[in-house]
Amino acid sequence: MSQKIHVMFPCQEGKGAELVEILRGALVDTRAFPGNESIEVFTSSDNPDEVVLWETFATRSDHEAYLTWRIETGLLEMLAPILASDLQVTYLDDHPDV
Repeated sequence: MSQKIHVMFPCQEGKGAELVEILRGALVDTRAFPGNESIEVFTSSDNPDEVVLWETFATRSDHEAYLTWRIETGLLEMLAPILASDLQVTYLDDHPDV
């Protein structure tokens, strides 16, 4: 079963749109990363400086490898001046019987 992941980027005031533009280019590589099944980008209707990624990877370990790669390539370090705090990653368990 695929792994769903919720990632929230809390941006500094007025920086959400800048992050979305950076993601426009960066997510091309994400979509090509082994195990990636889908990724969508959202902003909060109440706070456009909260950018949310809704991701699906084949496995949690595929996503963890992806995050390691993003750290190694410096993307998260590059985003530091835009973010108000660390990004928040939540791995979600599916309950199809409910």
